[in-house]
Amino acid sequence: MDMTQPFAAATTPCRSPYDPRYDPLAAPHPGCGTDYAPTYWVATGGTPPEDDGPITGDVDADVVIVGSGFTGLATALFLAREHGIRATVLEANRSAWGCTSRNGGQGQNASGRLYRSQWIQRWGKATALKLDAEIRSGFETFKALVAEFPECEPQPGGHLYLAHREKKMAFLRNEARVMREVFGYDTHILAADEVRKRYVDDAETFGALHEPDGIGVHPLKLAFGYLRAARRLGVRVHPASPVIGCETRNGVHGLKTPGGTVRARAVAFATGGYTSNGLHPSLRAKIMPILSNSLVTRPLTAGELAATNFVTTQVITDTRTLRFYYRRLPDNRVQIGSRSSITGADAPNPRHMAVLVEGLHRKFPALKGIGIDHSWWGWVDVSHDMMPRIAQPDPRQSVFYALGYGGNGVSFSAHAGRRMAQRIAGRTEAAFALPIYDSPLEYPNVLGAVRSSALAPFRRFGQRVLYRWYHLRDEVL
Repeated sequence: MDMTQPFAAATTPCRSPYDPRYDPLAAPHPGCGTDYAPTYWVATGGTPPEDDGPITGDVDADVVIVGSGFTGLATALFLAREHGIRATVLEANRSAWGCTSRNGGQGQNASGRLYRSQWIQRWGKATALKLDAEIRSGFETFKALVAEFPECEPQPGGHLYLAHREKKMAFLRNEARVMREVFGYDTHILAADEVRKRYVDDAETFGALHEPDGIGVHPLKLAFGYLRAARRLGVRVHPASPVIGCETRNGVHGLKTPGGTVRARAVAFATGGYTSNGLHPSLRAKIMPILSNSLVTRPLTAGELAATNFVTTQVITDTRTLRFYYRRLPDNRVQIGSRSSITGADAPNPRHMAVLVEGLHRKFPALKGIGIDHSWWGWVDVSHDMMPRIAQPDPRQSVFYALGYGGNGVSFSAHAGRRMAQRIAGRTEAAFALPIYDSPLEYPNVLGAVRSSALAPFRRFGQRVLYRWYHLRDEVL
């Protein structure tokens, strides 16, 4: 397999401007040395930590990790800390360039897109209880790393799940009951007036579910903390080194980059929503990359804070399928995000940002006309069964991946990195019998084996149909 495209010579580090139209279903790789997207996190994250520069010749490594976001850096950090293995991290562009620098910074006690009641429906109560214990353990891993890197500006306190329509309250009441009675969480249902008085005056809310676990963070500062800590332990991180070809001979994996080939006994893929179809056969068509838009306002004035009663700094989502996620940042700006365009080519169309701005105005009429200081979009890795995998898809090959968080990767990626490090190190854990560990990512179950990038438009067609149905169900029916 070879994805080689024209790159600068190995002696000239590649560098290119941010491409707002990049689409992992259309491009063979995410670029080489590409600049960061213009996110609030990049603007306020400070100077990126030192790295080890691009690959400039053939290299032998024990373990190679592809992708330097939360998952890749956490894997490298735990490999070094807990197993004494110093990995080599290959990054196509710049450190934490992909999902990690473009999300909303919401850390929740969750992973994937399914609710706990759906876990019971899919796997039964016994497995759901074990899975819940694992996800809770994952949130503790995340909390420990956040405490280790306080520069990430943590905002703890919990998670508010707001009903955007009256009929959604029945769903929230049931979910709160299941979380409380089956899983033992201290969840509460809040009436609309209680939400508006004690937390935030969201004009759309009909009430909310409050759960105690939730932390907002500055995601890029957190990732930079991971990076510094990993490199202090001997991890090498090479940006501007995209993998443009993979070949395995006699159990040794050769990963070709523009500057040279890196040979390793084990390879771990942590490329999230920026996983190109041609990266490796085990990853082809295994996730559906979904675009998410985000914006950050200018700082709210004292009058605007009073008018919106934005008292809370907890992380907030609403009950739309194409949900809005938002919070008040430490400098009193509002960050809000939601789903976006279907394709990268259409992503810069102003109508997608207009949907987000209109949503902000509906929720907070007092903020109509407020200045928007930062806006961007990025790709989210959604698996076809809505749950992540931290897997070794073929037990005969030392190839691993951790993907498919479905928008809940800020927190669970930390634990996914720890678990993937254990798998690479040859550890056997009881948790590996759980569904997110004991099976590989699946192909689409609706469109059949739609595995080729040439058939990507058909996958996008299905996505368009689903988005229209979601909008109709969320706003009309």
